[in-house]
Amino acid sequence: MGTNGITKLYYSISEVAEIFGVEPHVLRYWESEFRHLSPKKNRAGRRIYRKSDIATLKRIHFLLKDKKYTIEGARQVLASGEDTDTTTVSRKELAEIRTFLAEMLETL
Repeated sequence: MGTNGITKLYYSISEVAEIFGVEPHVLRYWESEFRHLSPKKNRAGRRIYRKSDIATLKRIHFLLKDKKYTIEGARQVLASGEDTDTTTVSRKELAEIRTFLAEMLETL
């Protein structure tokens, strides 16, 4: 999310939409459905997304697209504060990789 070692502080809705592979209207819809998501607006009224907004969007995107939650279900998960980020998935993947590597070592 930076260019040539320079980290941006704010991102436009089109940049964020591109990051998540969705259309800008989807982000505006999510903003209306999730109280956790509320990007600031500049003087011209355009949304400006900070890293914290992008982190929230990442959780919402994960719940809706990867975990296949409904909007209401994702809203409840976010409200309850349950940890549904990718660390659980990562640990499972690491365990599978470890098993695979152990099997590879046995064949050598």
